[in-house]
Amino acid sequence: MLAEHKIKNFLDVISNSTNEELIWMNGYLNGIVSTQNVKEEIPKKSGVNKITITYGTETGNSKKLATEFAAKAKKQGIHAKVQSMEQYRLNDLKKEEYFLAVISTHGDGEPPAAAKKFYDHVHQNGFNLDKLKYSVLALGDTSYPLFCKAGEDVDEQLNKLGGNRIAPLQKCDIDFDTEAEEWFSNIFNSLNGDNSIAAVPSQIISKKPSGKKNYTGTLLTHVNLNDKGSGKETYHIEIAAEDVSYRPGDSIGIIPENNKAIVDKIIALTCINATTNIDYKEELVSVFDLLHKKLNIVYLPQRVVKLYGTVVQKDIPLKRIDLLDLLKDYPVSDAQQFLEIIKILEPVAPRLYSIASSPESHSGEVHITVAKNSFKVDDEIKYGLASAFLSRLNGNGLKFYVHPNNQFRLPEEDKNIIMIGPGTGIAPFRSFIAERDAAGATGKNWLFFGEQHFASDFLYQTEIQNWFETGVLTKVNTAFSRDQPEKIYVQHKMLEHGAEFFEWLNAGSYVYVCGAKEPMSVDVEQTLLQIIEQFGDRSKAEAEQYLDVMKEDGRYVKDVY
Repeated sequence: MLAEHKIKNFLDVISNSTNEELIWMNGYLNGIVSTQNVKEEIPKKSGVNKITITYGTETGNSKKLATEFAAKAKKQGIHAKVQSMEQYRLNDLKKEEYFLAVISTHGDGEPPAAAKKFYDHVHQNGFNLDKLKYSVLALGDTSYPLFCKAGEDVDEQLNKLGGNRIAPLQKCDIDFDTEAEEWFSNIFNSLNGDNSIAAVPSQIISKKPSGKKNYTGTLLTHVNLNDKGSGKETYHIEIAAEDVSYRPGDSIGIIPENNKAIVDKIIALTCINATTNIDYKEELVSVFDLLHKKLNIVYLPQRVVKLYGTVVQKDIPLKRIDLLDLLKDYPVSDAQQFLEIIKILEPVAPRLYSIASSPESHSGEVHITVAKNSFKVDDEIKYGLASAFLSRLNGNGLKFYVHPNNQFRLPEEDKNIIMIGPGTGIAPFRSFIAERDAAGATGKNWLFFGEQHFASDFLYQTEIQNWFETGVLTKVNTAFSRDQPEKIYVQHKMLEHGAEFFEWLNAGSYVYVCGAKEPMSVDVEQTLLQIIEQFGDRSKAEAEQYLDVMKEDGRYVKDVY
């Protein structure tokens, strides 16, 4: 209620106001009252004060998600400690109360190299984790037979060791954003007491259909980059695909086809009708097409060899072997038994190839660099399935998908980069250099490349020389290991220019390594530590710490295989 003098003033104002002014005053007063009645929304806080989030990553996706989850947790008043599995103190696991693991799967169901120590530790079964409340987010690629296997294994082992799930294992394909967000919502609901830990199901949450986009490409160029006299075959392949979208550092996944000649031999050996249709993943596919395009028939893993032995009732040594060789040594009794063998065969797994083109320079195209892989088995020369398939590629209809690598990314345009890519490791750096050239980036670029012989094995020689002559490449150092009595590799060239190399490091340069995991990437890293120690005037421990900081800052990244 207003005081009497205020009422008089109020009535005077009203009586002397126009209709429009009264409408304005009415709205103004309503606004003031509404504002005063609004109570500040207080975010719902969890009873949990802190959690640990660890990640095991090869391409950076697990780290990205772990960091995003930590930021969201902190907004809810939860202190979140984020750490890579590589740097996580394993003895701390027994002390943890709330623990989240984000881990990807690579190769034949294997954990990332950086997560191997953690993965092995939880499989030792020598300790108890009955105080641990945990959940696992598993990243993978549904194109592979052992999809998310590393995450499944970690989830199972933590449970075996006494841990209690606060949310069930969540498996994600390469299009992981929606499901990862759902997983974190489940975690937070559980931490808020919305779900009882005892009620959390142990079964895996079913995977939604993949949103992975598949492309069908047209072959534009297929050329052997090695010259006469080389002992190698390395193919530069250009593919046109409508609306293809990728970023420098990404790869493409290609599912290779089996050699028709080998398929014909298998069909002849088993006496099966090649046109017989079999129900495969909810479609009818002929035996020939299954063996030619769908199922893996080469270098079978031991688990498949073991199943083969069960079907034919033979005791077979567990080693990797081709299906054709198995059929010769341990034949099936008839075509019907071979149908049982077909059921145990796994799908052909895609092979990843680093993209060697730039979206800015090669719009609508994707380029790859493929070395034909050869090896001996019992004195017989064999070839890698995918590289042999791509080496004889012709015509249209190549199917592929883009596999993002969020860790292997170019920095800001004014940052300096050092690229170390011997052999086919040059592929992503061709993409990097072309992209920086097209964008007019001001950062300096230093390339280390190595192969066997200058005359026959200098991949992309003309392009690299042109980039150097035009100033796009600031420095180029090459190592041709067989052109002199002593073998010289890229790490030797790094050390030879160690003083300048460290100057670039200390100025904030980013270092990228691509190519063979062993021994190349191991030797390069040891040389990098040696350069930091020797030219940075640091102890061995200080050099290791320096490199660790570079890794955490994303200034030292690898794409190795």
